[in-house]
Amino acid sequence: MTRKAIIEKTLQAINRLPEDKAEEISDFADFVSKRYEDHKLTESIQKMVSNADTFSFLEEEEEIYTVNDLKQVYND
Repeated sequence: MTRKAIIEKTLQAINRLPEDKAEEISDFADFVSKRYEDHKLTESIQKMVSNADTFSFLEEEEEIYTVNDLKQVYND
């Protein structure tokens, strides 16, 4: 089913409902829209952070300590 057909079918269903039920559908549509926007925002932030070079200096840092420097070794 195409987007246009889905919208038309939904509008027909809403038009058959009493006002309070149509308002519930409107509230639900707002909720779904907000959740979708939040999801997209989170994805964008994750992508931006993963592409950032903020902590790239850590990759160039030399290793100061080795396993031999441990006083006590814990095994899982």
